Amino acid sequence: MELTPAELTVLGLVIERPRHGYDLDQVIEQRGIRQWSDVGFSSIYYLLAKLEKRGLVHAPEARAAPRSRRVFHATDEGREVAARTVLALIEEPQPVPHPLLVGIANLPLLTEREYARALRTRLARVEARIESVERARRAQSPLPRPAREVFSYSLSLLEAERQWLATRAQVRDDGED
Repeated sequence: MELTPAELTVLGLVIERPRHGYDLDQVIEQRGIRQWSDVGFSSIYYLLAKLEKRGLVHAPEARAAPRSRRVFHATDEGREVAARTVLALIEEPQPVPHPLLVGIANLPLLTEREYARALRTRLARVEARIESVERARRAQSPLPRPAREVFSYSLSLLEAERQWLATRAQVRDDGED
């Protein structure tokens, strides 16, 4: 992969339109991007510097503006690298480590009652997360297509997990394995 997910996230937002670091942070916060990425506020400027060093973004007015307000623009090379990385990420399924699976693999450490309680607790938290994501999506309407797709996919995954949890929690309540 040519870009890390964090680099691609920042570069993609700059491709969407030129932005400075604070603007990037605001968009990341508004769109709920931190729920599915590891782009923290403190890493935005680090990522911009890396992208600039690689020639993927530039700040034409860099000398006239204070560092925190440098507006970054994507370069042609930045657009090309981003497009190749996006294609690779969309086309090729990747294994995603999931802490829930680690917990399930270690079920012998829990009693059936503890497991059932944990499933019900997780179900309630997933339902709250769905409500939160739905609120964030509605609050930003109309959304650009990429943001709509991210919300759609995220909600689909959460709905699938909610369905699985509801089924498992019910089975556990019935006393079955």
